[in-house]
Parts: sequence; structure tokens; C-alpha cells
Amino acid sequence: MRILTASALMAVVALAGCTTNPYTGESQVSKAAIGAGIGVATGAAIGYSTGDNKKERKEAALKGAAIGGVTGGGVGAYMDYQEKKLRDRLAGVGVGVQKDKATGAITLIMPGNITFATAQSSVRADFYPVLDAVADVLKEYNKTSISVTGHTDNVGRDDYNMNLSTERARSVSQYLISRGVNGGRLSATGMGKSMPIADNSTENGRSQNRRVEIRINPPASV
Repeated sequence: MRILTASALMAVVALAGCTTNPYTGESQVSKAAIGAGIGVATGAAIGYSTGDNKKERKEAALKGAAIGGVTGGGVGAYMDYQEKKLRDRLAGVGVGVQKDKATGAITLIMPGNITFATAQSSVRADFYPVLDAVADVLKEYNKTSISVTGHTDNVGRDDYNMNLSTERARSVSQYLISRGVNGGRLSATGMGKSMPIADNSTENGRSQNRRVEIRINPPASV
């Protein structure tokens, strides 16, 4: 049986990973395939550096490329599948789902008007099913860490906004824990008005800034 070179392995990964984006309809190389390609290159480089002679270095590079491709592709696929499941479960509920192309992290953006009553930090009862769906996915993909951050607009005192944003982040975090998400994976932080995503000079902008974000961070490996 012929052994594939590291470059051939990367070519196979690229061809296998060429898919149609379910949201745009465009052909693209999947994030899993990109991760696998990076893993192939990294594994090959590490393997090559471990051999004592040319033959051993070549064999070690091939072995490292194969292992690296599986590992890299695994993390990429893990986050891809999780993103797809979150989009399916949260379709039509008003929660934004964003993917950071550089890091692979997934951010859920929960507008304050559907998550909390005005000036309150307790999660609205009619929002429980949404957080239940999020908790279900987080429990299924349990290798990630989760950062919950609260944000406000610029109306009111700075200390009030900081406290309100902190309490809202904690409320969301505690609810997820109550639904079975491991608390050791979660952190909750209030940012007050310090990180607006829209213009605070308009009501629409202020409404966008009043939010809680759940950032799901990729694991080192799966």
C-alpha cells in the first residue's frame, strides 16, 4: 500500500471538506477541514523534527500529519456541529448566533428586552424554554468553557449599570447550572456600558446594547 505524503493528506482533507454553506448556499471549505489541514501541517512539522535521520524524519512526519489531521478536524467539526444545533434550536426566538472565524468560538446574543423585565435581573419565565434549549446543547457538547457577560446602554449611573449587568449575567449562568450545565465551565461578568455594539444616541441602538452574551469557547482537543 502506498503511503500518502503530508501534502496529499492535506489535498484529501480539502476535497472532503468542500461543502455547501447551509445558510448562504455557497460552496466553501468547512471549518472542520480547515482545522484538519492545520493539524496535518503542524503534525508533519513536529513529526519531522523528531527523527534521527532522513528516513525516520519522513516516517515521523507522515505519522504526525495523520494524527494532527484527525485532531484538528475533530475540534473544528465539534464546533461546527454545535453551531448548527444551536441555530436549529434557537431559530425564530430572537437570539443571535455568531461564529468567530479566527477562534471558532460561538457567541449567543440575547437581547435584554426578551430576557429580562425592565430594570430587573431575574430571567423572564417565558424565556426559560430558550435557555433550556441552550443548556441541552451545552450539556451535549460538554468540552467547551462558557463565558456569560452582561451589557447595558449608557442611560443611568455607571455603578448601577455595572451592577445590573453583573446580576443579569449571574442569573443566566445560574439558570444554566440549574438545568444541568457544569458550573466549573461557566464564568459570569458584568461589563456595564463599556462594550456597546450600536449607537447609544438612538433608542434602537440602546436596545441592541442591552443584552447578555454567552460565548462558547472551543476546547483544546476532543
